[in-house]
Amino acid sequence: MYRFHDNSRVDTNIFLQLQDLSTVLSGDPEINFEYNFGSFIDIINHKVTASRFWDTAIEPAKEAGHKSDLYLRTIGTLHYSNVQTMQQYLDSIDEAGIPKFAAQLFTLLEDIRLEEKVKLDRPGTTKLFAIRRDYLKHYFETQLDTNVTRSFATDELFCLIYLQLQSSSPDPFFPRANDRQLNQLERIKSLLYTLYEAESTRDITNICEQIVFQVSRYYKDSMNEYFIFPVANIEHFTRNTLFDELIRKDDLVNDDEEDVPDDQGEYIDEKFSTWHRENKNDGESNQTFLQFELDQGTKTSLIGDGAREAQDADQAMAQIQGTSGESKQNDYSKVESLSKKDTNQGNHGESKYGEENNDAVKIIKYAETPTVEDEKMYQEYVQEIEAYKRKLSNTIEKTLEHKRNTPRKDLIFGRLSKKLLPVFIDENPRIFYKKNQESKEIDAVFTLLVDCSASMHGKMEETKKGIILFHEVLNYLKIAHSIIGFWEDANDVKDGYQPNYFHIVNAHKDSFYQNNGARIMQLEPQEDNRDGFSIRVITEDLAARREKYKFLLVFSDGEPAAANYDQNGIIDTHLAVSEARKKNIDVIGMFLADGEVKEREDMTMKNIYGKERLMIPSVSELPEHFAPLLKKLLLKTI
Repeated sequence: MYRFHDNSRVDTNIFLQLQDLSTVLSGDPEINFEYNFGSFIDIINHKVTASRFWDTAIEPAKEAGHKSDLYLRTIGTLHYSNVQTMQQYLDSIDEAGIPKFAAQLFTLLEDIRLEEKVKLDRPGTTKLFAIRRDYLKHYFETQLDTNVTRSFATDELFCLIYLQLQSSSPDPFFPRANDRQLNQLERIKSLLYTLYEAESTRDITNICEQIVFQVSRYYKDSMNEYFIFPVANIEHFTRNTLFDELIRKDDLVNDDEEDVPDDQGEYIDEKFSTWHRENKNDGESNQTFLQFELDQGTKTSLIGDGAREAQDADQAMAQIQGTSGESKQNDYSKVESLSKKDTNQGNHGESKYGEENNDAVKIIKYAETPTVEDEKMYQEYVQEIEAYKRKLSNTIEKTLEHKRNTPRKDLIFGRLSKKLLPVFIDENPRIFYKKNQESKEIDAVFTLLVDCSASMHGKMEETKKGIILFHEVLNYLKIAHSIIGFWEDANDVKDGYQPNYFHIVNAHKDSFYQNNGARIMQLEPQEDNRDGFSIRVITEDLAARREKYKFLLVFSDGEPAAANYDQNGIIDTHLAVSEARKKNIDVIGMFLADGEVKEREDMTMKNIYGKERLMIPSVSELPEHFAPLLKKLLLKTI
């Protein structure tokens, strides 16, 4: 795993809200939300984005910006923009020679139109758009000055267009703007004001085409991109709107119609048959069953046996279709549905280990017999952590002894207590006690998951001391535990295959063998780390165990980083942690810094693990930070 990137900080709570909004507002159960350069919707890849532009804004502008981007795309562009008109616009402005300016102008004007549509549909968004507008107005005022200074004439003109349209006065004053751009603005001002009469995408493109061809006579293309075109892969669409594309039903192969006798059409008279192993329906034309949309078939008026027209419910039903198996009777392998993924076909469906890990493959690697050098080094490290081990072990033992010797009071049977007052004042008095109650063994199981990514170079040796402390204490207390290193082999990653290794240096069944500790020395830095996948794999193992208390400790030195796992890695890991906690597994993240814990590093760990995180400034301080944590967890089980 590699170091943090300034542009990759993700607030998981907001991100998950936006993901939920994307799914609900678009009606596409497969759609994914992500932050990107600019805001657009891509229904081919089931993706909607909010612009990274808002990342630098302070609250509440940041949240308002991301949410308003989402509303504009999932309510506005998806339902109210005409795709074919946009395609024609892109074709027509080719010859103008200023494609960036033309695309930004269309997005700006269309978004202003769509904003009114969204606010009409959802009046609660009005405040968000007001915050968005105020922030952008201030931003473009600043950009106007910058473009004047840098002599970026086309960019200056675009800023003037934005400020003119969003001004609260009909004739705003721009003292720093160049006369050339001000004169050009005057020439197109009448066209700009027709925006407020525009009712369709066609009206917007008409305005844009006239402005673009006027501007192209005197200006070169823009230097900056403030907005990007709102639809990705637009060249592939044939329907009028993106929503039509989303619920489209491809043309039937044949154009014939089924002949249905009058007495068998439209309805079935009070006959509902069922199927199980012992019977099947007789009379095929009267069968009723759950039906999904097919791309090929015969036109018919029936909703039952034959093909049918698309209905509103099809979209929700598509999720069910995605999990159905292949029929042995008919070949439906060429059927396309809204659900693009089939969980029964290789790794191309959604994995049980998370959507971001469809191609991840679990590979188990067992530790080898320790060498003489391993044994020697292990014993040296044991001596270094001996003080922590002894102190921690003594604390736990004393607590257990106290529990063992403390009499249990207020029982309904046992030895009679000297305090007999409850006999007179309680309806059901408890006046007995028991001495020397034997303490139960600590009913707990631990797994220590160790990040073995490339960034652990220079840290792994010190990290091993903390791992050895963990092993030695739990071994001494006879508590089942496992130690597993994890990494993704970046060199072997290919399309549809992402090998993830789990290096088991200590399994639960090996917990109490004294001579296995030296295998810890075999942990070494490797390649990438896919944390969410690894946590889910270990969760599966821990959830199957019978112990009452289950703990998963994750040693890491930063955010997840693996193939196609950049931005969504943090979110996927956060979800994996949440899923584990729902299964009554305590998950604690332990961050190993390079001498100082930085604010963004703490924020990333907080986004993944919440309050259950331990931030360690230096790896050399690991034992002294790790010992109190281990003590806290062990006392919890007593």
